Amino acid sequence: MVREAIEQASREELIELTLATHAVAEQEKNRAEEEKARRLEAERQLAWFKKQLFGAKSEKRPGPIAEVSQLSLGEVVSGEPQTGEKSITVKTYARAVSKTPVPKDEPGLRFDDSVPKARRVILPKEVEGLDESQYEVIDERVTQRLVQIPAAYRIDEIVRPVVKLKVEGRIVTAPAEIGVLERSLADVSLLVGLLIDKFRYHIPLYRQHQRMQAAGIQLARSTLTDWAHRSIDLLRPIYDAQLASILTSRVLAMDETPIKAGRSGQGKMKQGYYWPVYGDQDEVAFPFATSRGHDQAVKILGEFCGTLISDDYRAYEAFAEKRDAVIRASCWAHVRRKFVEAEGVEPERVARVLEWIRAMYRIEEEIREGKLDDETKLIRRSEQSRPIAAELFAYLTQELVASALLPTNPFAEAARHALKLRTSLEVFLSDPAVPIDTNHLERALRPIPMGRKAWLFCWTEVGAEKVGIIQSLISTCVLQGVDPYTYLVDVLQRIAIHPQREVADLTPRTWKEKFADQAMPSPALGR
Repeated sequence: MVREAIEQASREELIELTLATHAVAEQEKNRAEEEKARRLEAERQLAWFKKQLFGAKSEKRPGPIAEVSQLSLGEVVSGEPQTGEKSITVKTYARAVSKTPVPKDEPGLRFDDSVPKARRVILPKEVEGLDESQYEVIDERVTQRLVQIPAAYRIDEIVRPVVKLKVEGRIVTAPAEIGVLERSLADVSLLVGLLIDKFRYHIPLYRQHQRMQAAGIQLARSTLTDWAHRSIDLLRPIYDAQLASILTSRVLAMDETPIKAGRSGQGKMKQGYYWPVYGDQDEVAFPFATSRGHDQAVKILGEFCGTLISDDYRAYEAFAEKRDAVIRASCWAHVRRKFVEAEGVEPERVARVLEWIRAMYRIEEEIREGKLDDETKLIRRSEQSRPIAAELFAYLTQELVASALLPTNPFAEAARHALKLRTSLEVFLSDPAVPIDTNHLERALRPIPMGRKAWLFCWTEVGAEKVGIIQSLISTCVLQGVDPYTYLVDVLQRIAIHPQREVADLTPRTWKEKFADQAMPSPALGR
């Protein structure tokens, strides 16, 4: 029937039928391509979720395995094959050597002089009841065990005798010790302990409250919250001084990380953000903002002039475009992640790109290990890293032009993204002070997401702001190699007598130079 109809059709009808058939075929082809793209995208998303749940969190990848001479199980020392057996080559691996030497007399247990030691002597039963003159100790066998002492609290009863001077007839007494918080029963050691436990070791206050109850101390949980808030309020001027110091950096790294802060309704929390900034003197601050908008970045950065290194978020680019004195630098780690996401679709192309990026990172590692000065570092980057980057970008350009990659292809998206950021990605090649990525900032901001897993959210936006203040000081202490407990015990007592115009001296970096050797201990503990 169809054949007869086609044979009887006119030329115009055949043309229309051919065009209609072609249009249907084209629609089916487009539908098939769209379906394939959706399937690939769904598979990519599924692979991403699987990696988040079950995959390794580290982005490190094993490099080429070095061939070393090492005996494997079943091999003979002489190197000659045993009778009746064939000789085979077995791949070996290089084991990393620990950088921390293990003391010969204390294998498996390492500690410094700050750890208290107690000595217990256990005599054999045979000498019980004997006088020391009846036996002689000719040697001793020493073993060490690590002991945990449960959290302990005590009540200090401060007695100030009222004395009458007989000669003068006057009655005198010692002045009362001034506490950190006015009309508070908490010693500075307790206040700092609360802050350190919550913000460095991520133990929520309600758990600390439970621990106090188990130790026989009865306090309202709201009292602990009040002490923590008031203590952080005292530290606010120091935080402001540290943030001002960071914004004077020549090279500044910036990022943003979310936090739930403040109620937006029944059972709902508002979305807020920390905007961590990392200065070129190893100082970090966590300003809090209620949104992720461009205006927040402008407000925090203020009149910053220098090189701003960050991810590709549009807010940073917009900030740099409006200020001629700001140079925009991009992070290679963020660019690399997009290629890693495309690895399941284009494994061969991604492998080539990752090898080039890995080569640049090896050069950066050699620079760090060699502790090269800025001039030598710049020469090394210009002579070795720049040709690698140029070869990488040339390959990406060629692949986008010559290869028939769909616009939605993950590798094509990653390549376009990298080429768009080429100018900012190459900034580190001409400035030795600019790092290749923002990994140092991401390591410093880890306490924020770790805290989210422990205490989940902040009841108020004011509380979130205070979390940023104390976390800025504690994290900077860690970066500066300063013990946060010692620092906070000293500063909370010193801030009342320190000149306000010299508050910058109390930031962890400057405090380390001026006051670390004469840190004020807690009056109750003497340390």
